[in-house]
Amino acid sequence: MAEMEEIFLRAKHQTFSGLTEDAERKWTGPFCFIQAADPQLGLMKAWREGDCDGGGDEWAEEVELTKQTVEAVNRLRPRPRFMVLCGDLVHAMPGTPFREGQERDLKDALKGTDPSIPLVFVSGNHDLGNTPTPSTVEQYCRAWGDDYFSFWVGGVLCLVLNSQLFYDASACPQLKEAQETWLEAQLSRASSSSSTEPKPKHILVFQHIPLYLKSPDEEDDYFNLQKDVRQRLMNRFKRAVALQSASHWSDAPEVRVQLGGLDAAGLSLQSDHF
Repeated sequence: MAEMEEIFLRAKHQTFSGLTEDAERKWTGPFCFIQAADPQLGLMKAWREGDCDGGGDEWAEEVELTKQTVEAVNRLRPRPRFMVLCGDLVHAMPGTPFREGQERDLKDALKGTDPSIPLVFVSGNHDLGNTPTPSTVEQYCRAWGDDYFSFWVGGVLCLVLNSQLFYDASACPQLKEAQETWLEAQLSRASSSSSTEPKPKHILVFQHIPLYLKSPDEEDDYFNLQKDVRQRLMNRFKRAVALQSASHWSDAPEVRVQLGGLDAAGLSLQSDHF
């Protein structure tokens, strides 16, 4: 049981077990990965009943969709190097009924993933709360690993961010500052190079809330980041980031260029190549 649980806790100390810089810094050519978004166990019934603020007391449909996704991913050739789930893993907010059961059943559904395909988890607003606190972040990390971290795959640097700290960190400003400092250090190091430490071939950023849905100058909304935050991040990402990918909005169009969003309906499946 402990060994099986470890597949959900590979993100520790802001890195990822098995996908470290030492092991994966060298560019080895194109590869594929899977981005899945918002399994959000419990949402479907809650949506039908018009009670999305509730946790949803049934989630068999979402479990079945997750299992189907796992089966489809396992059949893919060539094998994806990893599968990233971009937040809202469950629908029940921290401290609400059904949370524990939804997390347990999601893990059970994901355990069928081929062991050669690491599972990378991104925190969403339903995982941390719309206004996260030190307690809700700690709870998430105990269940799914670090809320922000980096990992390497075949010469590509991947950054996983906690977008709730960009959206509303009023209850945990110290955590926001820690992520900001870490992110700046990651981008600064990645944009410099030397004979002994070349730049990564690409930099990918994964988070839950997209910077914007359709236009960088669109108005602030529940489904995007505020203009000032958005612009600051875009300026930082433009230095080196090849792809910024998110979810959060169920009808979001897919954008195949810099700074894009991915549709998130149930467990949405997407494969990208680099």
